[in-house]
Amino acid sequence: MSKKTLIILGAIVLVIVVYVMNTDKQASGASATGCKVTVTADVLNARETADGNAKVVGKYLRDAQFDALPGVQNGFRKVADDKWVAAAFTEPVAGSAC
Repeated sequence: MSKKTLIILGAIVLVIVVYVMNTDKQASGASATGCKVTVTADVLNARETADGNAKVVGKYLRDAQFDALPGVQNGFRKVADDKWVAAAFTEPVAGSAC
């Protein structure tokens, strides 16, 4: 085999290994932020800022789980850039560092 073929095969194997490792983390409920929450309200509005009067930019249904940042500000938890939810209607997933 040529050197070029070996490099290509090595790259393919590396991509497969990284994919399998990432799939295992997602299946185990791992969170990139260390904090994962579950929605306890029927419908939870996501807002642009940590203010109950801010523009609604999304919605989550009961039992939805998603990553969030640890900590709460003004009763809101940040879940993404320009996306906040009322912390009172979320519950940290067991073993999560919220």
